[in-house]
Amino acid sequence: MENIERNKWQSNWLMFLGVLLFLFGLIIGLFVPMMANPRMGLTAHLEGVMNGMFLVILGLIWNKLFINDKWLSITFWLTLYGSFANFSAVIIAAISGAGKLMPIAGGKEGTTFIEGLISFLLITLSLAMIFICIVVLLGLYRNLKRT
Repeated sequence: MENIERNKWQSNWLMFLGVLLFLFGLIIGLFVPMMANPRMGLTAHLEGVMNGMFLVILGLIWNKLFINDKWLSITFWLTLYGSFANFSAVIIAAISGAGKLMPIAGGKEGTTFIEGLISFLLITLSLAMIFICIVVLLGLYRNLKRT
């Protein structure tokens, strides 16, 4: 019974934080013209909205994942990290004008510290999100095989 309660708690938090991130994305959209790199600001707006929707959708399907509690917990925390790190990295890049790893969004080279921070966030969140998608797909597949 404890596992069911934990899954429900995780599901509810994913949905709540998803709507919160969605709201942050909307608010950032209001400030796009004021940023050092408005194109990156638009990217931040879109990342907030899309990652917010991802969290809400994941929260809605969370109880359909058939994976053990350890992997479910790891996936939960990595999902929160990946979603908010994505949003944060792009906001930092938009405000500072840095972000050489994102040249399509017009990122220029910034200070060593800012570039290191943005690069760290982008690389780790990318790995986290790939891991999350694999675990979620496996959990959904295992659920399909059960029925």
